[in-house]
Amino acid sequence: MDVKKQIADIGIVPVIAIDNADDAVDLAKALIAGGIPAMEITFRTQAGQESIRRVAKECPEVLVGAGTVLTMAQVDEAVKAGAKFIVSPGYFDAVVDRCNEIGIPCFPGCVNASDMTKAVNAGLDIVKFFPAEALGGASMIKQFTSVFPLKFMPTGGITPKTLMDYLSIDRIAACGGTWMVKKDMINNHEWEKITSICKESVKTMLGLSLAHVGINCENAAEAEKTAKTLCALFGFEYKAGNSSDFAGNAVECMKSPYLGKNGHIAIGTNSIDRAVYHLGLEGVEFDESTRKTDAKGNTRAIYLKDEFGGFAIHLMQR
Repeated sequence: MDVKKQIADIGIVPVIAIDNADDAVDLAKALIAGGIPAMEITFRTQAGQESIRRVAKECPEVLVGAGTVLTMAQVDEAVKAGAKFIVSPGYFDAVVDRCNEIGIPCFPGCVNASDMTKAVNAGLDIVKFFPAEALGGASMIKQFTSVFPLKFMPTGGITPKTLMDYLSIDRIAACGGTWMVKKDMINNHEWEKITSICKESVKTMLGLSLAHVGINCENAAEAEKTAKTLCALFGFEYKAGNSSDFAGNAVECMKSPYLGKNGHIAIGTNSIDRAVYHLGLEGVEFDESTRKTDAKGNTRAIYLKDEFGGFAIHLMQR
C-alpha cells in the first residue's frame, strides 16, 4: 500500500484527540460512512495508542496514523499498535531518523526554511505545516513551494470555508482538520453528525458539476452545422476544434462518433484523482484506457465504464 498516495487521494485527514478508546471503532465507522477513511489519532491522550490498535484491527480499510509523536519510543509504540504513518508537531531528528530506519512515512511539522531544509536532506517529500492559519495559511505555503521540493499537509484552523484555499495548491498532499471530529461530538457519540460533516467536506473538495454535453455527430460537416445552429439560437460563441466544435462552453459537437451511444457528459472536478478515489468507494469503475494526462503526468480526463441514458460520462479537470 502506498500510504502517501492514499493520503493524497483521500485529501482530508481528520486529526483526532480521543479520550476513550471504546469510541475509536464507532468513530472510524462514522468516517468511513462519510467518505473519509483516514484518521490521525494523536498521542496527546492516554487512549491514543489503544485507539490506534483497535481501529487497525477492526477497521483495516481505514488508513490510521499517529499524531503528536514526540519521541522514538512513541514511534515504536504507534507502529506496534498498527499506525501506518507518523505525524509530529515539529521537526525532531530522532523521530525522523527512527521512521526512516523502520520505513514508515513520517510527516514532521515544518514551519520555516531551516526545518524544510532538514526535511529535504532527510529524504522526506511531505511535511506537516502547523498551525496553518496562524502562520499565514495557504499564501505562506505558496511562498515555500517556490523554494522547496516538498508537498505539505497543513493542519490547524482549517475550516470547510477555507479548505479549497489549500487544496487548490498542487503541492498540498492533503489537509488535516478537526472540524468534523470535535471532541464534544466524539464524547457525545454524534456519529451521524460526523458522517454528515464528512460528506459535505468531500463534496466541497471534489466540487463536481456539469461541464458540458457532447453530441456524437456523423462527420465534421454535421458537427459544424450543429454547433453553429445552437450558437445562432442561443447566442453562444462558436469555437472550432480539431476533433470537435463547441457551442459556447455548454455543448461539444464531435466530428466523429466517440464513446457513448448518443455522446458524452463531462463532469468538472477540482481533482480528478481524488474524484476517482472517492467515487470508487461508491463502486464506480473507470476505463483506464481513456485516462488522459498532461506533460507533468497529471490526469486531465477519464471516462467511467458505464453509460447512462445512452451517454458516456467522463471527469475533466477544472
